[in-house]
Amino acid sequence: MSAQAPAMLLAHHLKSLKLPTFLREHDKLARQCAAEGLDHVRYLARLAELELIERERRKVERRIKEARFPAVKTLDSFDFAAIAKLNKMQVLELARCEWITRRENVIALGPSGTGKTHVAIALGLAACQQGLSVGFTTASALVSEMMEARDERRLLRLHKQMAGYRLLIIDELGFVPLSKTGAELLFELISQRYERGSTLITSNLPFDEWTETFGSERLTGALLDRLTHHVSILEMNGESYRLAQSQARKARPNP
Repeated sequence: MSAQAPAMLLAHHLKSLKLPTFLREHDKLARQCAAEGLDHVRYLARLAELELIERERRKVERRIKEARFPAVKTLDSFDFAAIAKLNKMQVLELARCEWITRRENVIALGPSGTGKTHVAIALGLAACQQGLSVGFTTASALVSEMMEARDERRLLRLHKQMAGYRLLIIDELGFVPLSKTGAELLFELISQRYERGSTLITSNLPFDEWTETFGSERLTGALLDRLTHHVSILEMNGESYRLAQSQARKARPNP
């Protein structure tokens, strides 16, 4: 037992210090470093690096979970050739996330099925990987949540939560017309984020038809004025991306 005591004490200390990678890897790495003739400083440097890499991985996982993406999609799996009007270089530049640090916005416009949500999730995922907080929701779900929060007198708390995201993704704007109250609540939220955080919106409607969703030309004009002050617009017009993928899958021969 006395021979095991130092190892047990070390394990206890590492758990107390919340260094799980140290605990898991220190013995194996010690043998590797001894075989390579590395001194204790280089051994500790390698061990500390492993701990930092693992911590960052867990942080990314936590940010992705907190974003509440409906699925995990990347730009690597997006078929840019299927949407000829989409500027691939523009999207890849946006994936660097510098627009988020500048508190700018992105609006993806195009008919249903052209991959707007896929690109939005991919850009949100890239932001999570670069240490930025992200929230994902649909326009209808967000408005419903705000109306419920208003009725329960916790709207201020919800606004604070939404304001905390470096990037807020609002998907499917225009699919469902908003009530007067819902439109005003959404306008208020986007106004609060103006030049304080980035907002990415996907919509199946061109700008000149947004009045159909918000029900007021004045409100729509004021909203667009804020959204488009610093904005990158992704033109995603074309045949249904989802339909093409579905047809391609059906066309493949069964193994």
